[in-house]
Amino acid sequence: MSWEPEVRELERRRHLARQQGGEEGISRQHRKGRLTIRERIDALLDKGSFQEQGRATAVPDYDDNDELLGYVPANYVLGFGKIDDRRVVVGGEDFTLKGGSPNAAGLRKSVYAEHMACQYKVPLVRLLEGGGGSVKGGAKKGGTVGEPVFAEPRFKIIADTMGQVPVVSGAMGAVAGFPAGRLVASHFSVMTRHTAQILIGGPALVQRALGVRMTKDELGGAQVHATSGIVDNLAEDEHDAFVQIRKFLSYLPSHIDERAPRLASQDSPERMEQDLLTAVPREANTAFDARAIVEMVVDTGSFFEIGALFGPSQVVGLARLHGQPVGVMINDNRHYAGSMTAEAAQKYRRFVEMCDTFHLPVVNFVDQPGFMIGPEAERNGTIRYGMAAVAAAAQATVPWAVIQVHKGFGVATAAHYAPGAYVLAWPSVESGALPLEGGVAVAYHREIAAADDPDAKRKELEERLRANRSPFPRAESFAVHEMIDPRETRPMLCEWVERIQPILEQLTGPVRFCMRP
Repeated sequence: MSWEPEVRELERRRHLARQQGGEEGISRQHRKGRLTIRERIDALLDKGSFQEQGRATAVPDYDDNDELLGYVPANYVLGFGKIDDRRVVVGGEDFTLKGGSPNAAGLRKSVYAEHMACQYKVPLVRLLEGGGGSVKGGAKKGGTVGEPVFAEPRFKIIADTMGQVPVVSGAMGAVAGFPAGRLVASHFSVMTRHTAQILIGGPALVQRALGVRMTKDELGGAQVHATSGIVDNLAEDEHDAFVQIRKFLSYLPSHIDERAPRLASQDSPERMEQDLLTAVPREANTAFDARAIVEMVVDTGSFFEIGALFGPSQVVGLARLHGQPVGVMINDNRHYAGSMTAEAAQKYRRFVEMCDTFHLPVVNFVDQPGFMIGPEAERNGTIRYGMAAVAAAAQATVPWAVIQVHKGFGVATAAHYAPGAYVLAWPSVESGALPLEGGVAVAYHREIAAADDPDAKRKELEERLRANRSPFPRAESFAVHEMIDPRETRPMLCEWVERIQPILEQLTGPVRFCMRP
């Protein structure tokens, strides 16, 4: 006796599942300028590498004779695939079915995504477009309700995953409720500039609860979340989002028990850029291009910035040095003179923790005038977020290289030094308890007020004290490892990369830290 009839039925159901929301649902998705979930997966992954899990998962409808009347596929597609020949788990809502709001089968598959990534120790990529639960789901009576009392909280595995494997999320359309929570529970998130929105609650819910009428874009479009910190990067379209996802993952290991992939570099470790000699102006308060400094030091074309528009006085990103993936940070003095704002501190702490989680060495270019001051800074709780950033650096376990580029003042500067940091100083660096301008005004206010020309007296004091802030005494006192010609920065950092290789071999497994401010 053959099982061919059952196998034919299985193939029929798999075929039904691949139809998604039917021709009309797929056409509607395309008319809105968005891909379907299956098209997204195919565009993201290496060609032909997708291995779907739960291909026949659905919400079936049977008659009294157990004959199949209707068949609604799970509206969450999930499976293994490869990115640059490395295995990942990828999943996402099927918006062509119920607008991505999970049916029972889809919810079960979505919950399994994190379990799969942790079990098989591979990165997790979520391609999100959908809402959370619906009141319609609770309208029927009878049957079991809720999760069993012995079940683990659903969100535990979401939190645990972030400590074990890289997690990346992309907002490809409207993402609301539970999917929005998943999106921010990521090491890197990206949203499409023109087609995505991220919402706790949609327009109808907001209007009913608050009496405020707004569109999805007004509530949670790219213009909102580019600066809210909810999403890291913007993408021009879905294909740009896939490029960014692939690039981000290229710097990270597949899980915390392996090293980040070091690649052969075609960029000479001895390269010395002449423009570094004039990158920092002699005038202390003249702004300059911080990103240009990074680009001239790291492997050519390797810098991938994260969160450029949130906390813009602090630049963070991933790069390679002599092929070694590293986390890179530098202050951008074109925003608040590089001061650490509440937002910049949050970005800084989160980035440091990610580098520590995946054992990426850190290269930190310092131009820190201190914490942002003033009434807005006080209202924003800057000192608390700033001290959390300081704690993250102070408790870091990975190798750090610190290049003192320009300024280093106040408590905020402590956020730029981890235990055992390799410290290099440029001749342009100036450091102390306070910036000269503000420090002189405080310490010598009586002398300045009593002078015939207070402005001239203040400038005289500033110049006299600035002469005493030369970096040479620090080098002479071995307060830095080396004072260097700025052009020597890349060669010296590439030497450092070679020295830390044995340390990186030993850095695996989970990191732990206590409560931070």
